[in-house]
Amino acid sequence: MTKRESVHLISETFTKPFDESRFVRFIRSLLNDEIDESKYFDYYGNYIPDAFKGHIKRYKRLGTYTDPAGNKIDILTVHLARHQSLWRARTTQRNFIAWYLKKRNEKDAALVAYYTDEPEDWRFSFVRMEYSQELDPSGRVRVKEQLTPARRYSFLVGNNEPSHTAQAQLLPLLSDTQNTPTIDEIERAFSVEAVTERFYREYRGLF
Repeated sequence: MTKRESVHLISETFTKPFDESRFVRFIRSLLNDEIDESKYFDYYGNYIPDAFKGHIKRYKRLGTYTDPAGNKIDILTVHLARHQSLWRARTTQRNFIAWYLKKRNEKDAALVAYYTDEPEDWRFSFVRMEYSQELDPSGRVRVKEQLTPARRYSFLVGNNEPSHTAQAQLLPLLSDTQNTPTIDEIERAFSVEAVTERFYREYRGLF
């Protein structure tokens, strides 16, 4: 894929309402077609834990990506129950993905598209689990997990959102067709907070 093609694809993906087929095309290109799509599933209803039923309508696994070091990243879409949840309840959304990753044989991370019944705007997130062993007070070894901060690893995109930061951060990975990205490279691409128009207004107000 040429740089011009990459720019077009990333713009088409992040400046328009959520569309699963368009999202899949982007993910395939981002991960150099190294996705195992053999275990696709679509879960809703009783497959969603009671703790999350008020927040999640359904979720799908589109495939699994294994990076050069063997880290496994699931590609997910999550249909949120409320439109305002795109801006709120991000901790709940992250906790849902954490529950999912632990349940799925302690997967390392997930790339997630969150959308609602009003798909004009949507959220593209990266959630990474860090597993470590530690001794509990009784002296037993247990696995402890840590989550990346949801606020730092998420881009709000779509028809009504400025998505320049998401496009700029993800374009280098999309353009590098010679190498499959590592989990650390993906994390770095998400590790920048967008500078919002509100920030600029407040900044101008100070001066």
